[in-house]
Amino acid sequence: MPPHLSADRPAAQPPGRGAVDALITQTRRLKGDVDAVRRDVPGDGSDPQDRWQRALYDLALHQLNDLDEHLAQLRDGPEPEAPPAPRPAPPSESLLSRVGSAEWNLLTDEASWSVELYEILGRDPATAPLTLDELPSVVPAEDRPRLTAMVTDCLVDAKRIDGEFRVVRPDGETRTVHMMGEPVLGGDGSTASMWAVLRDVSALRRSLETVSETRDSLRRQRHRAQTEHRLAVELQEAVLPPWRGSLRLPHQGPPALDLAAHRLPTPSHTAIGGSWYDALELSDGETLLSVGDLAGHGVAATSGMAMLLGALRGMAMTGTRPGPLMTWLNQLLDATVQPALGSALCCRYRPADRTLVWARAGHPAPLLFRGGTGRELDAPDGVLLGATTTASYGEAEETLEAGDVLLLHTPGLVPGDDEAAVVRRLLGLAPRLGAADTAQDCLRVVVEECGGGARASEACVLVAKVVA
Repeated sequence: MPPHLSADRPAAQPPGRGAVDALITQTRRLKGDVDAVRRDVPGDGSDPQDRWQRALYDLALHQLNDLDEHLAQLRDGPEPEAPPAPRPAPPSESLLSRVGSAEWNLLTDEASWSVELYEILGRDPATAPLTLDELPSVVPAEDRPRLTAMVTDCLVDAKRIDGEFRVVRPDGETRTVHMMGEPVLGGDGSTASMWAVLRDVSALRRSLETVSETRDSLRRQRHRAQTEHRLAVELQEAVLPPWRGSLRLPHQGPPALDLAAHRLPTPSHTAIGGSWYDALELSDGETLLSVGDLAGHGVAATSGMAMLLGALRGMAMTGTRPGPLMTWLNQLLDATVQPALGSALCCRYRPADRTLVWARAGHPAPLLFRGGTGRELDAPDGVLLGATTTASYGEAEETLEAGDVLLLHTPGLVPGDDEAAVVRRLLGLAPRLGAADTAQDCLRVVVEECGGGARASEACVLVAKVVA
């Protein structure tokens, strides 16, 4: 199709072939770089973040492919008019089938289409091209007003056409095309014809829809994660004791234990889990100390932790000893709708004779510090909570002395260390803990030693110092 004089300015001259070849080379190099990065994105579709990234890379490749094809068409010049018979290659194999051109003569009511436009619309090149009056027949009813407005503005007001509409091919497939066009003036200055380039942007629109859908999915997932995180934090704060310093026993006069506790969160504060610490004055004058950790993160872990801690407190108030208490907790966890594993340590301290009775379920044993030295208490038998229905849990007793420091902690206190290494590291703090005046001072020593590092899950520490 020969170049035309536009309604308001002469047609621009195409750039030199060498300049276009250089642009094509740059475009193809960029396509290769983008495709290389795209292949590194996981393609299993399991992660919305990965789907969103892959969709954006696909969109970029679509646009670069279009740019490559347009530059090639600019370099090679316009395609010849449609031959009387279709090309042997199917339309899907034509690299340039997504861009076609047309001219509609207003004086003769004739139309001239390029081969590519026939392929876009799925029509036989041997048939006559559609006139402007016939073109709406292949456009869905809801898109026809948009097409009519664009054509009218072009022919009446000499406005450039730049818009999209859908077309329905004879095989029933719907395509989205982007049309850009101009009115062409005749010798007397009136509009003689309309010239347009139509581009099949169906794949581009599908990519944009994928990007939009995955963005929305990520937004919903992020909102859900933020909501669950907030609920987990609120539940954890509602359950864990808010006290600091000494735990006062209102019915027993001066306190027998000086208590301090701390939860060490993950660096991002996002992995809210099922770890807990607790201290409770019992009706018989004894004190309940416990720490534990329920596997998992989020609302499920914190709600499970709240359930276990509530059951532990209730059974302890009835006088249940630590061994049977662990047995009941195990059966409770085994009977939940969503079975889980957990570890727990439960101690009852009797201040009258400074006796500590304790049991554990797959949990690190308490550490006892006395006179500048420390040791791990001999642990009774006890498997993880939820591991087996028929588990039984033994008990151990220890007589404490005034000035003793008892340290209870959950697994994973020191990031990257196994439990044996954690115990050795804590026992190495014995001289500093022996010189500390209060439980809060002891806790500060432990947190300074163990609070750093890239922690994958939170941990809890409970320190009890015998004061009477």
